[in-house]
Amino acid sequence: MTAEISTVRDALAFARAQLSQIDEAAPASEARELLEWAADVESLWSIREPIAPAIVHRFIDGVERRMKRVPLQHITERMFFRGLTLRAMPGVFVCRPETEVVAGQAIDQAREILKTRDSVRLVDLCTGSGAIACSLAHEIPKSDVFAVELSPVAFQCAKENCEKYGGGRIGLVNGDATDPATLADLDGSVDIVVSNPPYVPFNEAPTQAEAQRDPDMALYGLGESGMQIPSAILARSATLLKPGGWVIVEHSPSQSELMRTAAQRAGFTHPQTMPDLTGRDRYLVTRRGTMPM
Repeated sequence: MTAEISTVRDALAFARAQLSQIDEAAPASEARELLEWAADVESLWSIREPIAPAIVHRFIDGVERRMKRVPLQHITERMFFRGLTLRAMPGVFVCRPETEVVAGQAIDQAREILKTRDSVRLVDLCTGSGAIACSLAHEIPKSDVFAVELSPVAFQCAKENCEKYGGGRIGLVNGDATDPATLADLDGSVDIVVSNPPYVPFNEAPTQAEAQRDPDMALYGLGESGMQIPSAILARSATLLKPGGWVIVEHSPSQSELMRTAAQRAGFTHPQTMPDLTGRDRYLVTRRGTMPM
């Protein structure tokens, strides 16, 4: 096989032909990313031809692993989120495009606050890889960001990403995001809480082989309709936030009404359900009541 691949064109054609057999794959873009990863370059234009045998071997190995439904991000150990190239690893949730919209909502809201203030304080609960926290710090320079993650594996991944993109402004905590003792010193002082918590109901377990590689700890919201953890996140957010502060929480389309009800019970006002890029209900936006709770 290595003798048949000597040029970038050969390599891409080989990978596209293989990856076209996987329904969930994007053959053209994944072929390019795997070749850039194998050659350890930022662009295909940097690859010298004929391609070195070691690069070809690594490339073919990557394609074969992908054919076994190993997520692309676990092979390349990187994933992309709002223009950032983040560290990825097995055992850590792989970011989805819908979460970029959730982060964008928090960033837009922070910018509105900064029109009348010199700084803004944000908290990312259940940060996972640190993707949202890194985006907040990177795109909102006048911010103090705090992030919480329970999984030791995800925490280490988040630590690497936050050190790379946080600008020294991300306070990362390895702890339970729903525990009142976690970030207790911030109670009543936060402007925005954003979260992509475990929320998947058990009856909506992913069927794609890739998604099944995500850790259960990052997926399932527990309890009836998967609402145990999201409800606890809302309750914790109500204590962290200033009166009038905002909370933004990702959820399943099936949980829209349940999330609005849970938000009202936690003391939030006028909860709204917002769509993702496909138009499906994807996240809750609501505000803490201005009266003390």
